Amino acid sequence: MGGQYQIRGDKYPRMRRPRRRGRLVVLTITSVAALGVAGWGTLQLFDVFTGGGHPASAVGVKAGCATKASPSPSPSPSVALPGPDRITVNVLNATTKSGLAKKTADELRKRGFKIGDVGNAAKEYDKKVKGIGVLLGPASALKTSLPVLGTQLADAERRTDASRKGGEIDLIIGDAFTRLTAEADADRALAALNDPEPEPTAKKGC
Repeated sequence: MGGQYQIRGDKYPRMRRPRRRGRLVVLTITSVAALGVAGWGTLQLFDVFTGGGHPASAVGVKAGCATKASPSPSPSPSVALPGPDRITVNVLNATTKSGLAKKTADELRKRGFKIGDVGNAAKEYDKKVKGIGVLLGPASALKTSLPVLGTQLADAERRTDASRKGGEIDLIIGDAFTRLTAEADADRALAALNDPEPEPTAKKGC
């Protein structure tokens, strides 16, 4: 060949493109840097959701946690309940059966109650009480004397009369009455009334 491309000796010029080492180095450094930033961001997010490596205090319920019921103290009655010896009961018969008022009054007296009037019920109630009975008193007796007397006749209806004065209460015997609540059961009900058992509350334990 002539001209400037003359071959001399036993070496031939190599016709290759120049290597792009610089570009490859730049791309490699950029890729490593991008991966580093992405990894750092992932660690930051992990710390945020896990509390920086410390146990999270409010991230759901842990596996194995159990809900246990434990008693919590119930508040004492807001009003002190009177004992039976401080309650005067009028025993009135609203049925056609004779002798029920006296018999019931004698039993209540044995159980510690004071007895007032004993006889037939007023016309308003006479032969008109279909249930076991009615406990009637002034408004102030609703959460004091009536609940105490109610332990002796558990299913009796409780009523108050706003116009009524004094502290006496009535036990009006109805058609369904047979006898007072058994004394042992009445005593347990009275004890529970004065000292209620604590209600169970659910607690979570892990």
